[in-house]
Amino acid sequence: MGEDIEMKDATTVAATTEDDTKHIIDDIDQNFALLSKASANFDNWYISKVLRDLGPLRRKLVKHPEVLVTAITKVFGSAPEWHYVYQALSASPDPSVPERKEIPLIPEIELYLHLLVQVYLLDTEQLQKLDQFNEHVVRLMAAVNHRSLDFLKAKIWFYIQRTKELLNDLYPIRPALLAGLRTAVLRHDPETTGSILTLLLRNYLLTHDVNSAANLVDKTEFPENCGNALSARYYYYLARINAVQLDYSTAHEFVIAAIRKTPQTSLATGFLQAATKLQIVIELLMGDIPELQMFRKQQGRFEPYLMVTKAVRLGDLKLFSQTVKKYEQEFKQDNNYTLVIRLRQNVIKTGIRIISLAYSKISLRDICIKLHLDSEESTEYIVSKAIRDGVIDASINHEKGYMQSRELIDVYSTKEPQAEFDQRIRFCLSLHNDSVKAMRYPSDVDAPQQVEKEDREDEIDLLKAIEEGDLDDYMD
Repeated sequence: MGEDIEMKDATTVAATTEDDTKHIIDDIDQNFALLSKASANFDNWYISKVLRDLGPLRRKLVKHPEVLVTAITKVFGSAPEWHYVYQALSASPDPSVPERKEIPLIPEIELYLHLLVQVYLLDTEQLQKLDQFNEHVVRLMAAVNHRSLDFLKAKIWFYIQRTKELLNDLYPIRPALLAGLRTAVLRHDPETTGSILTLLLRNYLLTHDVNSAANLVDKTEFPENCGNALSARYYYYLARINAVQLDYSTAHEFVIAAIRKTPQTSLATGFLQAATKLQIVIELLMGDIPELQMFRKQQGRFEPYLMVTKAVRLGDLKLFSQTVKKYEQEFKQDNNYTLVIRLRQNVIKTGIRIISLAYSKISLRDICIKLHLDSEESTEYIVSKAIRDGVIDASINHEKGYMQSRELIDVYSTKEPQAEFDQRIRFCLSLHNDSVKAMRYPSDVDAPQQVEKEDREDEIDLLKAIEEGDLDDYMD
């Protein structure tokens, strides 16, 4: 016999639901009070506090959507100009709420309610309604201009772009984003400017429009006083742009900056993983091998990148091809597939370097077999390019079809150490001469002041001698 299961009373469940609803309404009313203070004092600290509580609140609104309708009725009432808000929620004004407005109608509260509607429609996956609702939100943001709205506008623009991304309709939102960027710059709104810049760069990169993204970076300036989260995203997109444009050194600097700027919270784990994966690929493209602890510290699936690193380190073209084929979907999901494909040349160069060190003389056919290349002719071209780039120190006998490595020469038997030592001495002497030139000496302008100071001291000594009766001794 199983134990009896205790069933909750329907009255208890209803009371619990009513208590939860009351708590949510109290939280929203408290946020309204903070927004009123922000509007009166022009202090964005209150806005930041409201946005910090947005995460827990949006999860509660999904379970109790009627609370959102009640809050909107408190502020907007049944005015016809706000009919589109109720239409987006497929609801009507709450009849239990008095017709008069209990909350003052200020832009901060208006945008905050629109933000709540946005996140509710997004969480309930009503994307088409959200897309139509966003058109009204864009017009509302263009009509108001308060500095206390900066953080709210930045957050709202994020959800507008996110909606278009989920609908896979990225092109139509670009004119609105560019117009919003121009307005934010003219109004000296750094938070919205930084947010829209990162959203535009993400929009361009998702559509593989790298040239437009590079032009946007060249013609705009990212605000210095933006938050770390926005700065980290901006640096990450700069790293991706430069990596695609073959500027790996600059891309590596930006991706390191993005990782350092990433907030140290659990919510940033996904971004940190994406930035670390990009860093691994960029370092491999630069010819460096990432440290093993980089794969161990990060949580997530780093096995594809570990296998690619192993293939590049060993110069095993067969292992590299198998890894790319096996984890193709993971690389495409991370948007790193194009960069990973470029590593094939690095694998070949590493393999040729290992072969040149192991064999003093080897036929091109054997190199072709060891590296799993297409033909001896392509092998000859690849080896020639490796010699020209300085990857290996060898020569090719085209007639007999073999590569011969040059013997390693003792560097200390050459003039290279002497030249290096001479260069360091010149640097030290130059530093010494510049230091001497930079030393400051008292100028002639200070001489009269020094004379005046000495005369004043003599006068004081004379007065002391007169007071003490030792004038004769002073004159001596």
